[in-house]
Amino acid sequence: MTAAIMLGAGVGLGLAMLAAYAFPARPTLAQAFAALHPRTIGLTIYSRSFVAPEDPGSMAILGRPFAPLLERFGLPRAKVRADLGICGRDPRRHLAEQAAMALLGFLLPPALVALVTLGGTPIGWQFPVWASLILGVLGVFVPDLALASEAVKRRAELREAVSEMLDLVVISLAGGAGVEQALRDATDEADGWAQAALRQAVEAAHLRRVPPWQTIGELGETTGLTALSELSAALAMAGSEGARIRSTLSARSSALMTHQLAEAEAAAASATERMVLPLVCLLGGFMIFLIFPAFATILGAF
Repeated sequence: MTAAIMLGAGVGLGLAMLAAYAFPARPTLAQAFAALHPRTIGLTIYSRSFVAPEDPGSMAILGRPFAPLLERFGLPRAKVRADLGICGRDPRRHLAEQAAMALLGFLLPPALVALVTLGGTPIGWQFPVWASLILGVLGVFVPDLALASEAVKRRAELREAVSEMLDLVVISLAGGAGVEQALRDATDEADGWAQAALRQAVEAAHLRRVPPWQTIGELGETTGLTALSELSAALAMAGSEGARIRSTLSARSSALMTHQLAEAEAAAASATERMVLPLVCLLGGFMIFLIFPAFATILGAF
């Protein structure tokens, strides 16, 4: 009875996925307007100039038909979208990788059980069913974990670039330049992807005839970096040059520097703790090597 229920549920799920692929949902009015008027600002647009184009791998091709189904469930989440934005990745490709990993995790246990059964060792249906469900769910989160790890590193690089930019802006303001000119001078030379993102945000503001703090704030929303959003708010409130804006930017630069030092100290402490683990394992193995002969002699005496 249970096997029939599980098989029926699997067939129903497969038919539902095929129906979702064959008959995609009509886009909403907001989605249609967004397609007609795409945003002209955002790291996903900037990143195409300093991030190598992604190669559509086999995983993305395998899960591409199921990406619209995941979109109906509200994926990717807002946090994942911010991670995709700072990494310069396509959300549809990420969903395709999630679907492919989930599909592989779901099909791997039945395939292994089939091989073992052909070898002459039969296994019940309970183990492959539960293993398929667990691995299928875990496969959905594997791309998110890899993306989050990369996004943390890129946010640290972008935060460092913002701190360097603020130092140069303060120097330009002290020399008599305006806020917009100081921002353009501070981002004039872009060595890495983070500096290039800031430079293109400032250049986009110049081309669109909008204040640069507006595009900087949009960049902060896209990347999920609060330092850029706070900087945009501070520049918008000041709106003019002078000692007040210089002191504000100097304070924010010092705060970013303190935050970076705290993160560096935490990373060093974490690395130190990880170095202790191999020594503990080595000491435990050595103690077992010393104590095992005595235990073997005591047990052999009985």
